[in-house]
Amino acid sequence: MGNLSSVLLNLAIYTAILFVGIKLLSKVFDIGIKKFTTLNKSTKTITGIILAIAVTAWPLLVSSQPYLLRTSVIVLLYVVLALSLNFVIGFAGQLSMGHSAFYAIGAYTTALLTVNFGVSFWLALLASALMAGIFGLLLGIPTLRLKGDYLAITTIGFGEILRLVLINWTSFTRGPAGIPGIPSPSIFGFVINNNIGYFYIILLLAFFTIFISTRLLNSRLGRGLIAVRDDEVAAEAMGINPTYLKILAFVLGAALAGIAGGFFASFIHYVNPDNFTYNESVTILIMVVLGGVGSVPGVIAGATVLAVLPEALRSISTYRYAIYGILLILMMIIRPQGMISMASLKGGAGKNENTRSKRNNKVLWRANSSK
Repeated sequence: MGNLSSVLLNLAIYTAILFVGIKLLSKVFDIGIKKFTTLNKSTKTITGIILAIAVTAWPLLVSSQPYLLRTSVIVLLYVVLALSLNFVIGFAGQLSMGHSAFYAIGAYTTALLTVNFGVSFWLALLASALMAGIFGLLLGIPTLRLKGDYLAITTIGFGEILRLVLINWTSFTRGPAGIPGIPSPSIFGFVINNNIGYFYIILLLAFFTIFISTRLLNSRLGRGLIAVRDDEVAAEAMGINPTYLKILAFVLGAALAGIAGGFFASFIHYVNPDNFTYNESVTILIMVVLGGVGSVPGVIAGATVLAVLPEALRSISTYRYAIYGILLILMMIIRPQGMISMASLKGGAGKNENTRSKRNNKVLWRANSSK
């Protein structure tokens, strides 16, 4: 009984500390975003350039700490994955819970092309995006007329079917044994086989994903997606084609997840169906919801926090997953709009944001409870 009390006390203390830390971080983000939106265009540009230079210089500053550098690569990988899912959930308002399927398609496409056919990493990466986008289109056309729980169940089923195909099609995917020996990428004959090189590759992919996200959000198509997300009937009455826009968002999200999968295969040099389970889909979904559905800076923050948090809690592994789950539940109850909400950004979601966030979180709680 004494040991149980000690465990519960430690769990409560660690959870409270982390919860307060994330709440404070959210407040800092709120203040920073508020001040940033009041700056003139030139000041915003200079601030963005400074941040980009700081991120670019990061691997040089931590080059003597390989663990920290490798963790940074994983963080950026999850940033790309979370932003790719944000196209579907944040922009189109569709609850997809099988996103790891497109991640797997990209990884296996790169693995098979580079190992079996000797295709270069860069061509394999494009093929991964194309293949994942095609599967996104094939899944999106018949299913995106569904909404809410029905679409979530359909995407879960697709992810599980794909994982079982990867396990059982041993003549093609090598089944549970996976595909080893995936070669490193090369540029003009120089082989990239260290974490610094991989950091800059995934950083470029992250910048590309952020660029696509922000350009789409501020475009006519992006405004149409936001209108469909907020009120599909009203958007359709105004002449917007909701099916076309939702399929576009689904295909874009799938293609970017495929690119992330292709990078993952080259970075790890090995792919296995266990890398792309339902738990991975839920993890990516949590990053989007915790950061702020539809908010590009919020999704980046959510992906960063949730990618770093398991590593930060490794020293208290006894409580790590319990703290992780409790922290997420508390954040979704107290701050359902996420760490950086769209309402705090220019061109935000408007007054329906909290209601929609709570509705998405109800489905997320049920998904997370099954992990």
